[in-house]
Amino acid sequence: MELRHLQYFVTVAEERNFTRAAARLHVVQSGVSAAIKALERELGAELLHRTSKRVALTDAGAALLPGARATLDAARDARDALDQVRGGLRGTLRVGTMSSLGTLDLPGLLGRYHRRHPEVVLQISVAPSGSQGLVEALADGRLDLAFVSMSGRAPGGVDWCELASTPLDLVVPAGHRLAEEDEVRIEMFADEPFVDFPIGYGNRSVTDRAFAAAGLHRHVAIEITDIVAAADFVRECIGVALLPGVAVRPGDDLRQVRIVGADLDWPLSVAAPTARATGAAARALLSLLSEQFSGRIPVGWPHVPPSSGGRRTSGP
Repeated sequence: MELRHLQYFVTVAEERNFTRAAARLHVVQSGVSAAIKALERELGAELLHRTSKRVALTDAGAALLPGARATLDAARDARDALDQVRGGLRGTLRVGTMSSLGTLDLPGLLGRYHRRHPEVVLQISVAPSGSQGLVEALADGRLDLAFVSMSGRAPGGVDWCELASTPLDLVVPAGHRLAEEDEVRIEMFADEPFVDFPIGYGNRSVTDRAFAAAGLHRHVAIEITDIVAAADFVRECIGVALLPGVAVRPGDDLRQVRIVGADLDWPLSVAAPTARATGAAARALLSLLSEQFSGRIPVGWPHVPPSSGGRRTSGP
């Protein structure tokens, strides 16, 4: 048995697809299939159910997966320790992100990271299904860290730590009936059509909770996945939107109106898996974040043992 065999097995288990696993591993699909078959022969058990449409773990595969991940983590930690003795970090850091991060300048953050740790390969994934998809990818082992907008209790195997929050304002066209107001309450525009994000996106969750708390219903006229695009659709009078200040550019012919009487703060958090140890490359990024956000990340975070499930952690 080689570490390569375990890495291929874990990747196929996470992707549930040989083609996607091969692409992620940067090898040909036949090589992945051959490695899995060799592992199954050595262990004397079928690890994966293969059909033309999907791949699923057998009982034996499900039993092997935690140990395989632990073995790979131990090997990674050994390499990290050696790299630190040699004077630098190496390896790959997989970071998931929302399409917009509000107050966080992700290119700037990763630029500083790269200058400090140039040997670490950064893989950035933009969530196709919002924060919920990023949390699922963390729990499945497909990401090391992610920037999400979530609140409440985290699912088992994942924890998040809030870094900052941004108020959502009402964004309307310049000629809208509320454009000249200094502040509004949500009942004043609840009957408007809305430009909003799909369910599963953090800012959509914030808006839905605020309207539910007020006992109000609203109509979403169009769903989009990009904050800049949301402002463009508002400009075309398709609907109003609740957006952070960074979404509206000078000269956009839009108006932002402050909302009172409702909890419309959009949280930004960093999330990590708790079912496996955090690697040195991920810890280095958390250290940079802690510098930027004045110690919002507690020392030793994430520190929830796998048996106790996930929980939301707030900084000081």
